[in-house]
Formats: sequence, structure tokens, C-alpha cells
Amino acid sequence: MTTERKIIHIDMDAFYASIEQRDHPELKGKPVAVGHADKRGVVAAASYEARKYGVRSAMSSVKARKLCPHLHFIEGRMDVYKEVSAQIHEIFHRYTDLIEPISLDEAFLDVTENKKGMELAVDIAREIKRSIRDELHLIASAGISYNKFLAKVASDLRKPDGLCTIHPAQAQDFIDHLPIEAFWGVGPVTAQKMHILGIYNGRTLRECSLEMLVRQFGKAGQIYYDFARGIDNRPVEPTRIRKSIGCEHTLEKDISVRSAVIIELYHVACELCERLERKNFQGSTLTLKVKFHDFTQITRSLSTDKPLRTLKEILPLAKQLLNGVDYETHPVRLLGLSVSNPKENSFTSRNSEKKEWSQLRLNFDE
Repeated sequence: MTTERKIIHIDMDAFYASIEQRDHPELKGKPVAVGHADKRGVVAAASYEARKYGVRSAMSSVKARKLCPHLHFIEGRMDVYKEVSAQIHEIFHRYTDLIEPISLDEAFLDVTENKKGMELAVDIAREIKRSIRDELHLIASAGISYNKFLAKVASDLRKPDGLCTIHPAQAQDFIDHLPIEAFWGVGPVTAQKMHILGIYNGRTLRECSLEMLVRQFGKAGQIYYDFARGIDNRPVEPTRIRKSIGCEHTLEKDISVRSAVIIELYHVACELCERLERKNFQGSTLTLKVKFHDFTQITRSLSTDKPLRTLKEILPLAKQLLNGVDYETHPVRLLGLSVSNPKENSFTSRNSEKKEWSQLRLNFDE
């Protein structure tokens, strides 16, 4: 009989904003947004006090100000956030070296076998939360379960300062009642499509056949089918493979003239090529991101048989992707390009499966 895994998902609460409130005591208890306050600025992170007014990340600074006139804007300090993230990981390593970072402020930990020999994962999660609070004066939420999917969902349930365990015996009933929007990887577009198909929660998802889900959602259908049954066999991987490199430019003013859009696309492509060279990265898929004046956005992708790395290879493809975009009647606010789908010469089968899953995640994050 195999031992059930013990997985913890740690997610810092309002990470960037909380660091700023910690380092600037006069901001404690006040609505704070990290980002640029100018009319072209975007909120990178918002404190819970700001969220009460509807302020959210990726929102324009102008809209955030309208929702919360007394909002305090703070310029981001990425070097500080990275340093604090490293300190959090030092705490994680007291318990396990099986740590998979998802971003600066969240990570999975496999504590099935842990350095302190603690039997209950919830006790480890509780100690980690306490250490983060006492040593770093920050708040974390934790989710605990037997796989990554459920641990991730659990960490979102009782924020801020949450602690939630989903036991194997409770998992199916929990999933059956889970709104489809709360499933990891289901964005607004996919959720809308599922609603049309009569899928509103885990129970109605579980009633769908595998054939139907694959027909409607492609490879992601298999993942939805498994999630509805509490199945997620992905291991916690301490070494993460870079999946993509990209860059984007928010423009000083909206543009709709072809020559101006092409010039800006050229600058974005040049920056992308510099990053690809610096990171020694090459992939076979180019993605164009366009955000319009009304904050709606689209992405367009194409793949080639050859690796993409130079401006000569990337710019013509970027122009090809741009040809299908109606920017003359929908002025452009932001342009972005990214290269993904790296072609590795020697993957283990496990890493290949992980890469495929990660690409699927990119596809469903809408």
C-alpha cells in the first residue's frame, strides 16, 4: 500500500503590499497599492484594505483611484521582494528540501518525509506560518492535502491568514461542491464555456465523460476529468524548467496608426531578443499579447519547426501575428511578445510530462 503524500501549498497574503506596510508603519491598516500612480500605471498588488474597495492587481491606476480616492501608491521594490522570498524559503528548508516555487510569494512543499519527523502536515504548516509571522512580520495562508491541486485550492479558502486541510476521506465531497471557477486552471473564458455545457461545480464536471471533456477542451479535458475525481499525480519538483521568456511595453498613449504600432512592435521584439540571449533560451512558439484602450486583451500564437532567438527570426512572425489584429478601431495600450515551448535534447519522461502540464496551464490561464 502506497503512503498518501503530504503536500503543503504556502501562499503569502498580499505579499508586495504587506512588505510595504511592514517597512512603512504609517501605512499599516491603510489601503495600499504597489505600482505606478500615473494615468498609464497599473496596480501590481493591493493590500486587503484596498481590496475592500474593489482595487485589484492588473487594474489601471486611474480606476483604482476612483474606487478608493485615499489609496496610497508605492513604487515596487523587486529586489526587496526577492530577498524576502529567499528568507521565506530558508524557513521552508527547515522542514524539507522538496520545494517547488510557483512565484516569489507561493510554493509547494512535499513533507511526506520531513526533516523534523513530524507526523501531521498541518502541524508543519502551522509552524511555518508562525515562523513567517514572528521572524518576517508577514502573514501566509496554507493549504494541506494529498496532492497539489487540492493543496492549492485549500490555501485560497480562508484567506487571509488561512489554514485549511482537505483530507482524502473528505476530498470527493469537497470537490463535488467546489464551484467550477475555483478549479485550478479554469479562467473566465473556460468557466463560461463550462456553464454553457451545464458544468457549474465538481459534481457536474464529474458527470461528464472523458471523451466529452477531451472533445470540448482538448488535452486539458483529461486534467479536468482527473481533478473532478481528486486525482493529481504531479510530484513536487524542486527544479523548475523555464517555460518561456517574454516582455511587454505599456505605451505612454494609445496608438492605432500602423506605422506607430509596427515601430513599437520592433522595440518589443528587440528587448525580447536581448532577454533570450542573456538567458540562453530558445523556443519554437511565439506569442503576441495586445491590450486595447478599454483593457480587453487578446493573445495570438504560432509555432515553428525551428528555434526562435534572433530578431530576423522573430520580427517577421510578430508582424504576421499582428496582421490579424484590429487595432485601427481598437487603439492599443500594451504590446507584448514571448517565446515558449523550449526544445530540450534530453528530457526524462517525467520532465516531459511536467512540461506538457505547464504548457496546458499557460493555455487555460485566461
